[in-house]
Amino acid sequence: MTAVVLFTRDLRVHDHPALAAACRDHTTVVPLFVIDEQILAGPTASPNRAAVLAGALADLRSSLRELGGDLVIRRGDVVAETLRVAIETRADTVRASADVSAYAQRRERRLTSEASRAGVAVEFSPGVTVVPPGSLHPAGGDHYRVFTPYFRAWRQVGWRPAEPVPPVVPIPSGLHVGELPTPDDLIRGERSPKLPTAGESAGLRLLDNVVRRVAAGEPDYDDLAADQTSRLSPYLHLGCVSPLVAARRLSGRAPALIRQLAWRDFLHQVTAAFPAITTTDYRTRQTRWRHDDDALAAWRSGLTGIPIVDAGMRQLLAEGWMHNRARLITASFLTKTLGLDWRYGAAHFFRWLVDGDVANNAGNWQWVAGTGNDTRPNRVLNPIRQAHRFDPDGEYVRRHVPELAEVAGRAVHEPWRLSPAERAGLSYPAPLLDRPGSH
Repeated sequence: MTAVVLFTRDLRVHDHPALAAACRDHTTVVPLFVIDEQILAGPTASPNRAAVLAGALADLRSSLRELGGDLVIRRGDVVAETLRVAIETRADTVRASADVSAYAQRRERRLTSEASRAGVAVEFSPGVTVVPPGSLHPAGGDHYRVFTPYFRAWRQVGWRPAEPVPPVVPIPSGLHVGELPTPDDLIRGERSPKLPTAGESAGLRLLDNVVRRVAAGEPDYDDLAADQTSRLSPYLHLGCVSPLVAARRLSGRAPALIRQLAWRDFLHQVTAAFPAITTTDYRTRQTRWRHDDDALAAWRSGLTGIPIVDAGMRQLLAEGWMHNRARLITASFLTKTLGLDWRYGAAHFFRWLVDGDVANNAGNWQWVAGTGNDTRPNRVLNPIRQAHRFDPDGEYVRRHVPELAEVAGRAVHEPWRLSPAERAGLSYPAPLLDRPGSH
């Protein structure tokens, strides 16, 4: 008996339930990744994520080869190519990890339907979240809409055991495995110059480092200059690190990171129940968004004249990543201060973020915009107060906005308050707002 294991956002061999089950229950196993032409040609394509994906696939192939297997690469429609490989190898089963986006749910339904007509069984396993999205329900509801009660239930539910790495991945002989893609084979376009090292091997090394760092207590993750965030999000997005393994290793050591993993699960169960989250307001908003192309362009480029906002936006362009506190500040500035539609911000983030995840990106943007799961939808983050609180010496701003590198201390957050002589030497734009600290 042969099983095809379709990899999607689960590019690892540690704690991979679908792979582990296939290796236990079948004589031969075909690990498969299909380069999805529809995603590559669509509006959500990201050159940054393409580069990280290419590296993750190379690392996954290396790991599978160490186990006696290989990674089969195909390109085209995921369902059609998966069934083509299943028929070629006379597989009786296709196994995959269940996902939550509207696109993933449609793909799973198609795969199940078309495989059934071909006489091939399809089985979906957990693995994208710590707790499967459909396993927790509030009384009288299909999903949790507020995080706090969800978190209480999440902490009380038993986590499944982590799956060990299969001792061997017995791939059929004579199968053409295909060439690994380069980033340009996937998507051409401008990329950030400082992308993280890709793949499961790098992700597990980083997790080891995070566990060591929190052994003596968690750092202040909101400190922008210190940048002590875990940086695990790109590896969680592509499944190079199992969220369950991360949660098990951090449980009892890092309550703030555990809460972040639970928040990620929360947004995944919201997205599973409301897959239109990327385009449609989860919560009705009474006021209308305004249109200002110039303000949107300035925000995207990090040229708003508000240093803390510009620092975050420039970090995004340089690294394909942004500090979480800066994400909140920049998103609040776009939606609550400038009054521009959250969908513009979500699209820009999704274009650049290496951890650009459908559930997290759309869910967090809607939370900030007041259309999502925030119980205080009118919350506004004052960017100047946020800057003084979380970057008190201005180090984060000077790191990412070199025009202000010579402005000392806290003054860097409000350059419009400098004397005319001091401002004369700065090639930095005036703020978009007349009263930047008024919100």
